[in-house]
Amino acid sequence: MQNRNSSNSLVTLLEKNRYIIWSFILVITIIWGYAWVLMKESLDYMGPFTFNAFRFGIGSLTLLGIIGILKLELPAKNEWKHLIIVGILQTSIVFLLVMYGLRFIDAGKSSVLLYSMPIWSSMFASKILGEKLAGVKVIGLTIGMAGLLTILGWDIVLVQDMQVIFGELLIIIAAISWGASNVYYRLKLQDIGKLQVTAFQMLFGTIGIILAAVMMEWGEPIHLNANSIFYVLFTGVLASALCFSLWFLLLSVIDMVTATLSTLLVPIFGLLLSALILGEELTTGILTGSVLIIAGIGIAQLSKRRKE
Repeated sequence: MQNRNSSNSLVTLLEKNRYIIWSFILVITIIWGYAWVLMKESLDYMGPFTFNAFRFGIGSLTLLGIIGILKLELPAKNEWKHLIIVGILQTSIVFLLVMYGLRFIDAGKSSVLLYSMPIWSSMFASKILGEKLAGVKVIGLTIGMAGLLTILGWDIVLVQDMQVIFGELLIIIAAISWGASNVYYRLKLQDIGKLQVTAFQMLFGTIGIILAAVMMEWGEPIHLNANSIFYVLFTGVLASALCFSLWFLLLSVIDMVTATLSTLLVPIFGLLLSALILGEELTTGILTGSVLIIAGIGIAQLSKRRKE
């Protein structure tokens, strides 16, 4: 009861102070943007699948611990199979492809391509959930797709590096899988608390990642030192578990359109921090495509808000 009262008091505080809300959003999106830098650097110390196994193993255990502390209700037995499917789509497939793709392309570009997810979510929602795509939303999604094609087209025509193009396609497939998981969640798991869904789908997704790491990277060297341990703890505990917990608290006081628009700060910070810390080049193709993707998603979401 005390935990629930504390949570309600914090929600009340957030509702009364919008500056605190936007400060939290800014901090969370910066952390998520910086996580892309660490994901890229982690490849110097261990295989991509092994890093994900450490990251999400620690992250899911932390989330389960938070659920235990808050004494939240566990999902029903008939919901476990849906959590497994979401875990495979949203954690296993997405981050196995993302981390493997990072071997070939820059972290900043990867963050932009993955956060094209709302484009794919909207398309799946239109086909599966029967949501109408009309007017400004179609324009926004078209602009977003043009941004994807700009980045790919630039590398196909000018860079002509098949490894780079392969890595980009992996990230785009990851974005499609993420979009599919969102629609599946709305079909099967919408009545469960978001924190519980995230914790258990991450747990089941981690099992898939561990299996991939054992099959693909067994026997490969793992260099555990101050840097690599920091990367795992930062991305697993802070960026995954704690930031998601705070994010779900924010979702109780802000609408989903504002939340979606806020997440577009992540690829922006991902691009900037990757350029500053890793020295990644921001080419005309990347910048043009990124602006189009972010603007397109923003336009599509703003049209939804106007309709509501």
